[in-house]
Amino acid sequence: MSSEAGIDPSVPPSGTGCPECDAAGGWWFHLRRCAQCGHIGCCDDSPAKHATAHYRETGHPFIRSFEPGEQWFWNYETNELFDNGPELAAPDCHPADQPTPGPAGRVPVNWAETLR
Repeated sequence: MSSEAGIDPSVPPSGTGCPECDAAGGWWFHLRRCAQCGHIGCCDDSPAKHATAHYRETGHPFIRSFEPGEQWFWNYETNELFDNGPELAAPDCHPADQPTPGPAGRVPVNWAETLR
């Protein structure tokens, strides 16, 4: 993956969790980071799928995993996965003490049964 339009390495992540899930009192399975504006959204396995909703609303094509130890990028426009890409502004994942799924205290006991 070369330097691409739709990626701004200087923009930090918007926070440590999905703000739309936080506002609604919801929960997420995994987190994704918009590589253009830093928005953190929940993945498509999460109940609300806010990362994809962000792409649909903004047209920002690239996300990067916001999970510890994961460096991959996804291009929504081409449906391509890239094992790595440009270094983005820190931090590169949610805090290590934040559980997956998360956030702590809002994940239902039967969370695995709710995934697609």
